[in-house]
Amino acid sequence: MNAKQRSMVGHGALVMLIGMVAGIGLLVSLLGGIELIPGRIIEFGFPGSPDAWVRTHIGGMLNGMLIMLVAVLIYVLPVSEKPAGQLFWMLIGTGYANTLFYWAALFAPNRALSVADNRFGESNLASIVGLVPALLFAVISLIAIFILMREAFSQRG
Repeated sequence: MNAKQRSMVGHGALVMLIGMVAGIGLLVSLLGGIELIPGRIIEFGFPGSPDAWVRTHIGGMLNGMLIMLVAVLIYVLPVSEKPAGQLFWMLIGTGYANTLFYWAALFAPNRALSVADNRFGESNLASIVGLVPALLFAVISLIAIFILMREAFSQRG
């Protein structure tokens, strides 16, 4: 495994860790606080609904796993240097853009699904900060998966 692949595993693990930490937000949003002493919930709230915390929690972990899986697949297939380099930045960027999207959506009344107001609520700065990179990397991630598919079906190796 080369340095780029090791870096992908590290970035994937970080994205996954951030998703796992969102599990604390999920717990707090479901309980309305946290139970440090059995039977006694210290009440406080976090922004975002339990559904939004579920998306942030699971989405982050899945994005992290995607990055780490592709790092291993680059080695196993094997993928040549140029497409491997493309997959490197494309998928790491996707992981961080999606992480930013999930977290920004917690603070965006419109769920960061549009730049303008939508049926879920009004737009704010979090809407734009979360949506714009996610939209860009949504396209880039489709290209990355096409590259991975092309490499998998190639006659090399």
